[in-house]
Amino acid sequence: MADLSSPSTLPDISTKDFKKDLLTKIKQLDGLTNAERSELVNLLNESKKYGLIWEDKPELAEELLRTKLPVFLEVVERRILSESEFSELENEQNKTIEPQQSSLFSEEKEQIITEPLLPNSPPNHILIEGDNLHALTALSFTHEGKIDVIYIDPPYNTGNKDFKYNDSFVDKEDCYRHSKWLSFMYKRLKIAKRLLNDKGVMFISIDDYEQSTLKLLCDEIFGEANFVGNVVWQRAYAPINLKKTISQNHDFILIYCKQDIQSLELNKLLRSVEATALYKNPDNDSRGPWQSDNFTVGPVVAEKLYEITTPAGRVVLPPNGRCWLLTKDRYEEFLTDNRIWFGKDGKGVPRIKRFLCEVRDGVIAMSLWTYQEVGHTQDAKRELKELLHENKNPFETVKPLKLINRILKLTTNNKESHVVLDFFAGSGTTLHATMQLNAEDGGNRQCILVTNNENNICEEVTYERNRRVIQGYTNAKGEWVKGLKNNNLRYYLVDFVDSAKTEVNRRKLTVLSTNLLQIKEECYLDITEVEGFDRSKCSIHSNEHGKYMVVIYHSRTQIETTELLSNWIAIRTDLSEKVKIYAFGHETEIIVDDFYAVADKIDAVPLPDAIYNAYRATFRTLKLDKKPPVTNFETLQTVSKPEEN
Repeated sequence: MADLSSPSTLPDISTKDFKKDLLTKIKQLDGLTNAERSELVNLLNESKKYGLIWEDKPELAEELLRTKLPVFLEVVERRILSESEFSELENEQNKTIEPQQSSLFSEEKEQIITEPLLPNSPPNHILIEGDNLHALTALSFTHEGKIDVIYIDPPYNTGNKDFKYNDSFVDKEDCYRHSKWLSFMYKRLKIAKRLLNDKGVMFISIDDYEQSTLKLLCDEIFGEANFVGNVVWQRAYAPINLKKTISQNHDFILIYCKQDIQSLELNKLLRSVEATALYKNPDNDSRGPWQSDNFTVGPVVAEKLYEITTPAGRVVLPPNGRCWLLTKDRYEEFLTDNRIWFGKDGKGVPRIKRFLCEVRDGVIAMSLWTYQEVGHTQDAKRELKELLHENKNPFETVKPLKLINRILKLTTNNKESHVVLDFFAGSGTTLHATMQLNAEDGGNRQCILVTNNENNICEEVTYERNRRVIQGYTNAKGEWVKGLKNNNLRYYLVDFVDSAKTEVNRRKLTVLSTNLLQIKEECYLDITEVEGFDRSKCSIHSNEHGKYMVVIYHSRTQIETTELLSNWIAIRTDLSEKVKIYAFGHETEIIVDDFYAVADKIDAVPLPDAIYNAYRATFRTLKLDKKPPVTNFETLQTVSKPEEN
């Protein structure tokens, strides 16, 4: 952090003239490459005066985006569908099918699984295996402005092998330790903000190692005015006696909203049985049980300083430094309405009555969350062990279900189809909690998880945990636990297409966009062959409720395919909205002209330009267009590694 606004740090000339003179000198310097000269100019033009300042460290994942564009490929055999009369047949088919990867550019026709019609519309949860920077980039095409809640539990950068940068651990001796972590987080949080809708809220778990820097970073990205709160979570209930100073038993959860905090209103929490029991009715008030509350506030306001006479005739004044809660006129109104309590004998100081019937919608969440309320780390480990008890190395830094449950209850309800994102998914607690809450209140929340597969965590922990939650499992005691079967889970790999806009790459990206488009439009039921179309020319997808998406690939018979599709759309009688047409080409107008007979029934989007435009905007968010490329990737891996124990 630095404050560069002090005039004493500048020469005795105007800042504008000083910069102009320095720019001229930079341009005249010999021995600089264009990239070096550009970097110096950018540094000089940096207008920041107060806030975090760190050295942006190049990242392999980011550099890859200069030449490659991320896409999603579904691993079909890991697809889990809600229970139906066709599920057993589908499960047998899935066992013999490889991920839809190698056949995408071959001449052979892909084997397609037709999903059953599911009457209860279970949510389609998504698990993405890959670097989260790449996955977030792809999600910026499918989900920009669509996410309601983001919860992440990023590396805490403790120096104890918990944070890797460019495939190497960042240890405590690394002089760029904080810069690397901030560079890493900045890129991902910038995209995350784009994914949130206008009312979206983000929750970030962190501890003391980076809490202060993360707070300043989020102030910069989300705006200081959009800071909602900093929750202290009591993650441990017993001290570590080996500690010589303070035994830390808390983590933080930073909360930010995307915009307009003035209109943000988090849901209230249900009252506990113990809290409700505190409401009594000693005077048999017709409004029911109530609780008395303090009738004084501070600091002193003159119009709220007055004498009050109790029913027993005692005259009272507020204590020093405080005044009454209400003005004299309002007090008289509350007194007449029997909302002031002086104790059973009428001699006590006045207290205001709070009625249970008026606060039944719950209580405001406070900034301290105890382990009794939301669980602790040992709870979380036990929950994971119950599911993966035969796994000898369960995930260590797992969060308890009750913690995520509280976040979801604060931000979602069972009446809307909220979308929840966790791009540091770890063991997959966020999806588990989402499905559990849906089962409790009948909600239809959808969850998207992103994690890499280091040490097979995505396959063996994240996926396996939630597969068992959906399908049922035998716990550590040998007891069968029924599955939450009204859920679909789809597993995707991050793959890449060369970004150079050659005709070959444009065609490849169009073909590979199919899974992205299914996710974007929430149309997963592939009916291409059922409707009599050649899947090498196009694909047709439905959400099973009158919404259709069509993808038209490049082929020599593209015009004929368009005519057939136009006839197919013309006879549809179940459309709930316009058919989304994604077609290989450059101009929306040309696609609409090709479908002139049903132009009023379609919404046309040219491919792959729609994807290029979304990714270009994301790269600008990352300032990739202003950073010189790293020519020697080996220099990115010169990170000091901790010694092996």
